[in-house]
Amino acid sequence: MKTSELIEALAVTDSAPVQPAAPAARLVPALMAGVVVSTVVLGLWLGFQPLALAARTSWFWMKLGYGAAAALAGLAIAVPLSRPGGRSRVIGFVIAGTAVAAIWMMAIHAAMRADDPGQAGLWLGHTWKVCPLRIFTLAAPIWLAMVVAMRRLAPTRLAMAGAATGLLAGGLSVIVYGFYCQETAAPFVAVWYSLGIAASSGVGWLLGPRLLRW
Repeated sequence: MKTSELIEALAVTDSAPVQPAAPAARLVPALMAGVVVSTVVLGLWLGFQPLALAARTSWFWMKLGYGAAAALAGLAIAVPLSRPGGRSRVIGFVIAGTAVAAIWMMAIHAAMRADDPGQAGLWLGHTWKVCPLRIFTLAAPIWLAMVVAMRRLAPTRLAMAGAATGLLAGGLSVIVYGFYCQETAAPFVAVWYSLGIAASSGVGWLLGPRLLRW
């Protein structure tokens, strides 16, 4: 048998090209698992506020919206970076910048309406010393779940991918932490929630080259 005949015999005429697994097929289950673990940790560690009452307030949705925007920005940046040679998309940075600008506009507006004795309460609240650390801690299981998933997708820009997954985990952590935290002021959220998200993204940047290596 000639080589050409062998090749023709082995070929499947109706076969389609093998499609690589979509990043979402691996990342979404990992995100869900990480959020479940983070929520369980919150329940065992700090508990939950009365959610039925909190859901009727604007400040509850303000915090969840900020966290969701940060998570969406991280996801938009992380997905392209999860594959070899992937490059981040501008839309993720636009979403992140818009979210930061919006929360700071609300913070400045609230601060301008408050009198001088009330300024400290707006910016520091009651939990400023522990808030960023709590958000960072709750982001850890989400980020680790993302690391496991992204390693299988073979990213190559490891620091940026680590930072993007840290941003994503930080945003989701804000949502989870919102089920407990009863701070109501936009200035508090703008400073201390943002610091927790930034810490998650920064540690992701530092550890990404080590933990995302495949």
